[in-house]
Amino acid sequence: MTGAAPIRTLIVDDEPLARTAIRNMLTRYEEILIVGECSSGAEAILAIESRVPNLVFLDVQMPEVDGFGVVEAVGAGHFPCFIFVTAYDQYAVRAFEIRALDYLLKPFDQERFDAAVERAMRHLRRKDSADETRTRLQELVRESRGPHLQRFIIREPNRIFLLAAKDVDWIEAQGNYVNLHAGAHTYMIREPLGEVEAQLAPETFRRIHRSTIVNVDSIRELQPMFHGRYVVVLRDGTELKLSERFRENLRKDFLGKL
Repeated sequence: MTGAAPIRTLIVDDEPLARTAIRNMLTRYEEILIVGECSSGAEAILAIESRVPNLVFLDVQMPEVDGFGVVEAVGAGHFPCFIFVTAYDQYAVRAFEIRALDYLLKPFDQERFDAAVERAMRHLRRKDSADETRTRLQELVRESRGPHLQRFIIREPNRIFLLAAKDVDWIEAQGNYVNLHAGAHTYMIREPLGEVEAQLAPETFRRIHRSTIVNVDSIRELQPMFHGRYVVVLRDGTELKLSERFRENLRKDFLGKL
């Protein structure tokens, strides 16, 4: 690859020794330019956006935001070629075997490492690699989290963290954004309400208004109003309107017992 642009590479692992091992094994590759190292998923998200790597060595298990969370936060459409690094996540190993995207199972030796790097290089040289990677990432993220969304990636000025879906009491539409209300806190994410609803478990989250989704486990009671209308009262006292259009969504759990 003489004369070709260097392969901008980012190393992400919460273990310093693992980062050092990867860095040392990369020294034999003139094509590789290490643009940074990250010790957490939150750092990785920011580094991927600011340093624009072509290749990422991504640890699966990390505190707060794991490898799958990094992929979700960056978005499959913007994610670079990557090699997962894992000590014990056999599910990730099986997923990559099926999709021919590589992984390194700790502890790994130079021979296994070289095979992964060479495979990544071949992948980067292919003109159709971007679309193929995007499709595989989308499938992998969906399978890793199960049939329904289990967590939200929350991005704030000074931190990035995961919010469990079960901890969200209700969701409010704000144009192309939604506000996630979890206890005393409210977090905004850039995604339309309809797309959020499609990802949530229907047995737990129900649409009660064109602009409102509620976690049924957070409902304290339904208060009847005039003309058969109801107000949904949450455990913290929050009152939400139940639209007649969406009454059937609560009939089985609540209205049928009134």
